[in-house]
Amino acid sequence: MEQQITLNHEASAGDTHKRSTSTLPPEVVQCLENARFLHLATCTDNQPHVSLMNYTYLPSSPYSPAPVIVMTTNPASKKTNNLVENPNVSLLVHDWVSHRPPTSHRRPSGGSPGPEHRSSLASLLLNLNTSAVSSISATIGGSARLAERGSDEEAYYRQQHLENNTFDQEVVPGAFHSQHQQQQQQDSNSTGDGQGCFVAGEEVRVVVVNIKDVRISDWKGQVRDWDIVPQDGPAPAINGAR
Repeated sequence: MEQQITLNHEASAGDTHKRSTSTLPPEVVQCLENARFLHLATCTDNQPHVSLMNYTYLPSSPYSPAPVIVMTTNPASKKTNNLVENPNVSLLVHDWVSHRPPTSHRRPSGGSPGPEHRSSLASLLLNLNTSAVSSISATIGGSARLAERGSDEEAYYRQQHLENNTFDQEVVPGAFHSQHQQQQQQDSNSTGDGQGCFVAGEEVRVVVVNIKDVRISDWKGQVRDWDIVPQDGPAPAINGAR
């Protein structure tokens, strides 16, 4: 029988080993730099809504000495309406490989193929997934706002986000490129496939999330909490866009 690794069912309803910091923990920064998308959760009238988003992480900028996360959105979207009504948002980001491992008792309605039906590519993805189980996921709490339309701040964040999310087709292979195009069209409400339209469109609004707290979770169920507090004095402007 294969040895099972015991999970740590640590109580996590409250603050767990909370610390305060003026910068994000290094493992969270690495996660934000590695991942391509995050999940944005907004809520109004006790009705939660989750969106898959392109994003840009900036450790600081001319407009904020603190770390921010920049996104763009269709002004007529549900998430835009939600964050205008309630700026409190939650973000989930991780760099785990998302390939689903095979289940021991496969059902007709789901589950991945067993070894006898698995392609070499699927086996490679499974191995990558196994090697990534020591990664963390980060739940980020923050306050979101729409950058003022036509402002220098909006232009700056839009440009950083565009540079960070514009890819050459030859480096965005296969299904990943298709997923990337679908996300562009979703955020821009555009039927075109022009690169960058989801950022550069005139009607697209720039969302800036000021980070308030972070929860780091690992695959064993261990959690750590951090409060992000303003640092003393202005920080140098750093371009954190990749």
